[in-house]
Amino acid sequence: MHAELLIHAEWILTVDPDNRQLTDHAVAVADGRIQAILPYEEARRTIQAEQTVELPGHVLIPGLINAHTHASMSLLRGLADDLPLMTWLHEHIWPTEGRWVDASFVADGTRLAVLEMLRGGVTCYNDMYFHPEVTAQVTAEAGMRAVIGMIVVDFPTGYAASPDEYIAKGLALHERYRDHPLIRVAWAPHAPYSVSDAPLQRIATLAFELGVPVHIHLHETRDEVENAVNAHGERPFARLDRLGLIGPSLVSVHMTQLEDAEIARLAETGASVVHCPESNLKLASGFCPVAKLLDAGVNVALGTDGAASNNDLNLLGEMRTAALLGKGVSGSASAVPATEALRMATINGARALGLDNEIGSIELGKSADLVALDLRDPHTQPLYHPVSQLVYAAGRHQVRQVWVRGRQVIRDGAPTTLHVAEVLSEAQIWAARIAE
Repeated sequence: MHAELLIHAEWILTVDPDNRQLTDHAVAVADGRIQAILPYEEARRTIQAEQTVELPGHVLIPGLINAHTHASMSLLRGLADDLPLMTWLHEHIWPTEGRWVDASFVADGTRLAVLEMLRGGVTCYNDMYFHPEVTAQVTAEAGMRAVIGMIVVDFPTGYAASPDEYIAKGLALHERYRDHPLIRVAWAPHAPYSVSDAPLQRIATLAFELGVPVHIHLHETRDEVENAVNAHGERPFARLDRLGLIGPSLVSVHMTQLEDAEIARLAETGASVVHCPESNLKLASGFCPVAKLLDAGVNVALGTDGAASNNDLNLLGEMRTAALLGKGVSGSASAVPATEALRMATINGARALGLDNEIGSIELGKSADLVALDLRDPHTQPLYHPVSQLVYAAGRHQVRQVWVRGRQVIRDGAPTTLHVAEVLSEAQIWAARIAE
């Protein structure tokens, strides 16, 4: 058997339905896809590989999936910290965006975010921001995978003047990337409080017709829910349900304010939740009831949110925080175990984005989106259980090799598709402008 690439790791965490942990195995890759998974001695006898990568002391995992972020907001990292959500948005973030966000801001901010995410083992992200066509182009050029949000809000911005214009631009983006190997799209109405009924109804129809997800902030804070009830007499979740948006295409982000009936409805309809634990903690938004959601059978993925409210795009860190917070909120030390946290950061994210047949696990025929971490550091030794060590102890500096569709985008910790000095230089130029 011929393969372009053979990766031999000490451990492989497949994140397949059986959560297999393989020791001294190899993954063979051809045409960007996983061709074989087999013991290394057998691979040496049966596979003719153009390149063999030996990874002693490393664990090989599926590429991590950041299921919610605003990539180019990395240029606003640390601009306005230690503030509640609405103060942060209305008095700092939105005015700054109104002054500075254009295509060049989005391009440079996305490059910074893509560099950070790739070096942290993230191979795919789900984005929501202005100028999504720029985000898509920069991401594709870097060889990274993304689901790019077709942003919609009621109010005019430098990107579009009305909901109709946002939607028209979204349809053009969908048409441009409909057959792209790395870029998919999703409708991205910002939130129930920023998008009115008519655009939401149209999005529900278009999402069904195009077969794409709907990515929205929902029940992020108690104030959001209370304000909706006071103004309209119904909770935002009920409103979206009435408008036909609660269903298998829904990617609902944050969900810190949930009643049992809403959890049951999420499970019944096949909707997904994206948990952003560190952003929610930093903004004091509340606690997503992850253990309850998982027990009910709801698909729960992980996201970082934007670097302006986190302040990093470190999905390994989110895994650890999600596992610990899940235990604290539920009062059970067995809630959100390490194996589940890893699934939330991989296959659950793929499922939320409609990509679970393509990525999210190490299985035959899937895309070779793979990450290798070196666990020989002092703080991940001794090693009894690789998955526990990965979730509770490993850091993103231990990410050494990253492949997307079989193409190596991180080699020995260094990017192969981006120039670090150039990316950082542009970020520093933006910081000087904005700080003035």
